[in-house]
Amino acid sequence: MTADGLTQARTKMTEAGVAPTAIDVFSRFYGLLESGETGVVPETDVAPLRDVPHLADLEVDEQAAREALAVTAVIKLNGGLGTSMGMDRAKSLLRVRGDQTFLDVIAQQVLAARAETGARLPLVLMNSFRTQEDTLEALSRYPDLAVDDLPLDFLQNREPKLRTADLTPVEWPADPSLEWCPPGHGDLYAALYASGTLGRLLDAGFRYASVSNSDNLGAAPDARIAGWFAASGAPFASEVARRTPADRKGGHLVVRRSDGRIILRETAQTLPEDASAAADIETHPYFNTNNLWLDLRALAEELERTGGVLDLPLIRNDKTVDPTDPSSTPVVQIESAMGAAIEVFDGAAVLEVDRSRFLPVKTTNDLLVLRSDVYRSTEEHRLVATVDAPLVDLDPKHYKTIAAFDARLPSTPSLARASALTVRGDWTFGRDVVVVGQAELTDAGSSAQVPDGATVTADGVA
Repeated sequence: MTADGLTQARTKMTEAGVAPTAIDVFSRFYGLLESGETGVVPETDVAPLRDVPHLADLEVDEQAAREALAVTAVIKLNGGLGTSMGMDRAKSLLRVRGDQTFLDVIAQQVLAARAETGARLPLVLMNSFRTQEDTLEALSRYPDLAVDDLPLDFLQNREPKLRTADLTPVEWPADPSLEWCPPGHGDLYAALYASGTLGRLLDAGFRYASVSNSDNLGAAPDARIAGWFAASGAPFASEVARRTPADRKGGHLVVRRSDGRIILRETAQTLPEDASAAADIETHPYFNTNNLWLDLRALAEELERTGGVLDLPLIRNDKTVDPTDPSSTPVVQIESAMGAAIEVFDGAAVLEVDRSRFLPVKTTNDLLVLRSDVYRSTEEHRLVATVDAPLVDLDPKHYKTIAAFDARLPSTPSLARASALTVRGDWTFGRDVVVVGQAELTDAGSSAQVPDGATVTADGVA
């Protein structure tokens, strides 16, 4: 390991115009990485999280809720490109309901909440340098979205990928953009601070922020949660939901035995020998929805105290410099999770919500369900499940990318009567297809067609 790896990385970031605060955050994580820190949270060090209040059981004064929402900003993480689905632009520009994109639905949810409550509700996106231009162009269709002189977005930082062999910044002349990576969504705090967006929100009279991912349309503005958060006096809160068998993997909240603090444990922070214990949904019943609530004053005070460097745990992510080429140079990406800030703040709180607040789209399986008649849109542009969502499992050989998915599913089948849909092989769906029960299509050995108006059941196409 070379002694000047950090120096090289800091120089590269400075020359690229990365904010000094972000460089300081990276330097802290680099020191942890160099010392052998992995961010792993052993099962023996934690206890289950229990006795979490549920939103449905809370009494929240309606007027207090409106007052809290009136000083709340909506922040959406919008730096993702959807590369796992073959996209090369902002994932939020993906069509999700009819001709509407994630971004369309988000904008309409915010405008509807403003009309209903009278709150100003600024929408502010954390974009990456790859998503900013397309996103702002799409938002130009909503001229009423801007609030006073507040920005519509601020930029996520970037950092160099590090060669696994010596922790020096990797060089990749074939595509220099691959030498860089995002720092994970834990960068939210440094980016808010360094961009000046946090200060501008406070100066404009905003006290709280609701933060969520742009691919989660369940996280619409909610006055009751805003009222609960304001009344709690907590500096930070995380929305959690009950885990199901489908949630065995992924971030979940636990209690650290050494100090009793609630912490977030991501999959990447779990030891292999702890995998089964971490996946036990009876032992660890709550998963992290990544819907957060921030007291902006408390956040500003902590960031001022630390010079913008929150004491977040490291997540080490081992990859190759070209993610599409497993033979390319092995690299380490330094990451952090924004939900991990729950351990930074004294008095941080958790709130259980139902699954309607968590509708993420990570794969084309999720996208098919969200596009279908399993959900309906309300006048407030919220998505409401009409039935229990079926388990969809599309053949990744033929449906993994958006281009392949849209080519084979030009018309979304009805899933309202389905409990599951498994597709193996190369099937193209016609119009007005209905899926019923535990439906399955097996590999026919070549491309096959589900005709217009057909019904798909456990026995195949009828």
